[in-house]
Order: sequence, then structure tokens, then C-alpha cells
Amino acid sequence: MRPIHFLPVAAFLLIVGAFSWYLLSGEDPRVIPSALIDKPVPEFELPALGEDIPGFSSADLAEGRVVLVNVFASWCAPCRVEHPFLSALAADGVPVYGIAYKDAPEDTRAFLAELGNPYERIGVDRDGRVGIDLGVYGVPETYVISGDGRIRHKHVGPILPTNEDGIRAAIRAAQRVSGR
Repeated sequence: MRPIHFLPVAAFLLIVGAFSWYLLSGEDPRVIPSALIDKPVPEFELPALGEDIPGFSSADLAEGRVVLVNVFASWCAPCRVEHPFLSALAADGVPVYGIAYKDAPEDTRAFLAELGNPYERIGVDRDGRVGIDLGVYGVPETYVISGDGRIRHKHVGPILPTNEDGIRAAIRAAQRVSGR
């Protein structure tokens, strides 16, 4: 047999080996790494949703307290799923800021009128520019920001009962770093 006949078999074994190594490495394939962890929040300034709900900027995230920043949209079904948890965090005294991502302000207001508003501040990101700077893959995404304005944790997807404890642990860790 000629050596060239073994080339497809060798390529196949190489691919199987790579996939096996990845699957057996113990890494969670649902975890999407962020290059911004432990780095300052990119500079931005978002307009307010309305007169009754202020917008915010990156400077507002570096005022000494831990803040949860949630990227959401009225058209996002998983955002509805995590909304009660965000409301519970806000009721527990955790400052929750929202970024209304690529959403019409009137739709965002209707969403909050229906489900309640857990957000202290809501910035409107109509064109998604701030989302791009944060590395947003889609909505919902949630960031734990320490009091010095650094991203300490990023959660991609809805916060479900199975990962609520992880978010609370990330908030506590950020509070320790912030001294609060």
C-alpha cells in the first residue's frame, strides 16, 4: 500500500484526537471567556431612557460600590426569564443598572411597565456601540463591576436558578475586592 492512502486516516485520527482532548479537558463549553475580566469598563456614556430613569456612564461604575450591569431588550425572551432574579437582587440592595440594547425606548418602557423595573439606571444603547465595546455576544448578558470600575465577572445568557448562586458569589467577591 502506498503511504498516500494513509493520509485521510491520519487526518481523521488527528481531528478525533483534538475533539477528544477538548471534550475531556474539563472545561465548560458554555463558558465564554472575556478579555475584559479585571480590566476597567470601556469608556462610554449612555442617554437616559426617560426623565424618570437616569442613564449612566462608565464613570458612574467607578464610584466605590459594586454594581450589576445587565444588558437586556424588550424583544428578548430569556430576559423575561431572568427578570425576577434581577428584581430580587435589587430588593436585597444590590445596585442593578440596565443597558437597553438595540431596543426602541417605548418598547423598553412597555417591557418594564409589564414586569417591573429593578434598574436604578438604564442607559439606551440604540446602535449597540457600547455592547460591542463590552464584547456582548447577545442578550441577556450580565456583568459584575467592582467599585473601582473593573469588570470582575461576565455571565452570558439568562441567569437561571442553576446559576443564581454563582452570580451572588461573584457579587460577594467583588465586594471584598472593593472593600464593601
